[in-house]
Amino acid sequence: MDIVKKDRLFGFVTNEEFWVNLGAGTLKIILILLLCVVAKKVLRVAVHNIFKVRQKAPIRISERREATLLRLLDNVIKYVLYFIALIMILDTLGAKVQAILAGAGIVGLAVGFGAQSLVKDIITGFFIIFEDQFAVGDYVRIGNFEGYVEAIGLRVTKIKSWTGEIHILPNGSITQVTNYSLNNSVAVVDVSIAYEENIEKVEEAIRELLPQLPAKYEDMVAPPELLGVQNLASSEVVLRIVCETKPMRHVSVARAIRKEVKMHLDEKGIEIPYPRLVLHNRNEQEKQSVQQVKENA
Repeated sequence: MDIVKKDRLFGFVTNEEFWVNLGAGTLKIILILLLCVVAKKVLRVAVHNIFKVRQKAPIRISERREATLLRLLDNVIKYVLYFIALIMILDTLGAKVQAILAGAGIVGLAVGFGAQSLVKDIITGFFIIFEDQFAVGDYVRIGNFEGYVEAIGLRVTKIKSWTGEIHILPNGSITQVTNYSLNNSVAVVDVSIAYEENIEKVEEAIRELLPQLPAKYEDMVAPPELLGVQNLASSEVVLRIVCETKPMRHVSVARAIRKEVKMHLDEKGIEIPYPRLVLHNRNEQEKQSVQQVKENA
């Protein structure tokens, strides 16, 4: 019995046809994987070069959409090539690819009914990109999440908050989007001055400063505008300044305007109010008068 097993094992090891087929199959699989990697790199380079050529055309799509389409096309190329490589490897291993594809079609139909949320994610992702609702690099608010769009796929969207967290949202759950990057922003700055100051003098000083600021800060689309007195508070007069800025640059521009206004008012000797406490000390005559009023009452 042992001799028979040894003969079978020896015959298996010395089977020239088996080793030739194994070597040829292994070599074919390696070639398939190499071709897949090479084709992926070549196609990605070709796509990126096409978009570079389009950038020089007189009529071209926006940079936002170009970045989004590049990410999407990279993903499509990757998944399609991986699928083709998998089918070719299965065919090399002797699997009946046609039967697998036919079975996969039936299974896919059955899974499609049970994976409606996945289908919804993909369809929603397509329309997000097609309608250019938002793109990679935009600052958006989706539900309770707010931040910059890191990536848009056919199934999920990734948003990075300003504190560094990455939020991954299924596209099917995106029902309302607020996009802050489509139009210019507006910086609003309130400047407080003391009641003792001359308002007309302060407004003249601020209007003298504002036209000079766009040359120093490139994020300003237009010179800031002084609207006038915004509020009469308990211990201060509030003036409001507004400035149109590039998208999502209003916060930094507002800080710059506050700094420049403060420095300019200091140069002009104009006082910005600060908390004050007034103490009144009654003299003896006032105390006697109050006491007399109480006695008469």
